[in-house]
Amino acid sequence: MHYILLDESGDLGFKLQRGSSKFFVITILFTKSKRPLEKVVRSVHRGLRKKFKKVGVLHAYQETAITKTRVLQQVALKDCLILAIIVNKQKVYTKLQDEKAVLYNYVTNILLDRLFNQKPIPPDQPITMLASRRETKKLLNENFKNYLQSKIANNHKLKLSIEIASPSKEQALQIADFVSWAIFRKYEKGDDTYYNLIKSKIIEEASLFP
Repeated sequence: MHYILLDESGDLGFKLQRGSSKFFVITILFTKSKRPLEKVVRSVHRGLRKKFKKVGVLHAYQETAITKTRVLQQVALKDCLILAIIVNKQKVYTKLQDEKAVLYNYVTNILLDRLFNQKPIPPDQPITMLASRRETKKLLNENFKNYLQSKIANNHKLKLSIEIASPSKEQALQIADFVSWAIFRKYEKGDDTYYNLIKSKIIEEASLFP
């Protein structure tokens, strides 16, 4: 089994002078087993419970520097690969700015295409993509899944199963959040401190609108 963990950082707002992020990052964490990543989450939870009675879902933006470092250092030791596309929102065509769901699907497809070009997978091997829930409308989620499954089947002859879930249910998505945040911070804040912890795992990092 192959797993693709999908997450994003930043926002798809285009009011850059009113608080929207300058960049939007979509990240893939690719692994043959999600279990080692789930163990990282549980290990960090155990450590945090020694200080706090209640620990919820890990979210990079809200965690301390120590927790962020601990998570990313452990990710660097796991058997996984990282790919990311960085969207410079100042360069996005006006038409796409008004079609946020279309833009998201388009960028995700490019990222998947690059993954399968760099990491060929036999057609008979199952692939599951776990994506953090970002849309509340069922139709948009169905369009997202149908679009990507069709593209991957046509371009790579692979059968991709897509599940949209919450990070509380699929703990490995919490790790994808940390990875995506670290890459986003490099571009948005010019801080590569956390990025450097996982740099060795990154096989694709490209700007879509340079």
